[in-house]
Amino acid sequence: MKCMIVIPARLASSRLSQKLLLQAGGKSVLQHTYEAALKSSVAEEVIVAVDDPRLAAEVDSFGGQARLTSVDCQSGTDRIAEVALMHEDISIFINVQGDEPEIDPKTIDTVANLLMQHPEADIATAACAIKDRERVEDPNCVKAVLGDDHRAITFSRAAVPHPRDGLTDALLNAEPPNYWQHIGLYAYRREFLLWFATQPPGRLEQIEKLEQLRAIEAGKTIVVAPVEASAPGIDTLEDFRAFTARIESQ
Repeated sequence: MKCMIVIPARLASSRLSQKLLLQAGGKSVLQHTYEAALKSSVAEEVIVAVDDPRLAAEVDSFGGQARLTSVDCQSGTDRIAEVALMHEDISIFINVQGDEPEIDPKTIDTVANLLMQHPEADIATAACAIKDRERVEDPNCVKAVLGDDHRAITFSRAAVPHPRDGLTDALLNAEPPNYWQHIGLYAYRREFLLWFATQPPGRLEQIEKLEQLRAIEAGKTIVVAPVEASAPGIDTLEDFRAFTARIESQ
């Protein structure tokens, strides 16, 4: 199966203005992400799906491939679906967020390979075990609930599974883990993307503000690859400063 990495890139950001163009170590955040994605061994090519000519110019400046997509796209997945329409020869599209410059290429490969190994699945994603109470209870840490054979049962901002008798150390430290943090890296089959782009937001999706619930609610199958850790994304100025410090210390 042919795979393509698509990095959806939106210029506007509510918490950190134009963060993808910020420079760290002589490169933009977007260039760092692109170069990390290029190290994947499964993808035929890497494309940046942009919503603004300034992002396209940035991609051109470092020799990458950019596709200008509609400003009306509601999400990165919709932006990737536009790219999928142009590439009938690609079976699997991998969504790497533009604001994750430290994404591990091995994680990209693991997620893509998991989807290839599960022909019944529509999407593959990743999660890492949660062992501390603060993250379990943090609504900004999205939890994945896993069933047998890597299958996702649901995703939630709440502490799920909910510990009726209280969150104990035994629950936190259980093996296999009870709590998983979802990592926003996806591999999609092309036909799923084309379906997704035609669907209105789901009821559960609108409540939790998690678009993967649109697929769950519609009966689609998501498989989840357990990984060791998640790369820190850049959402705030503090995140960017921490990333810059790590880059400059290398």
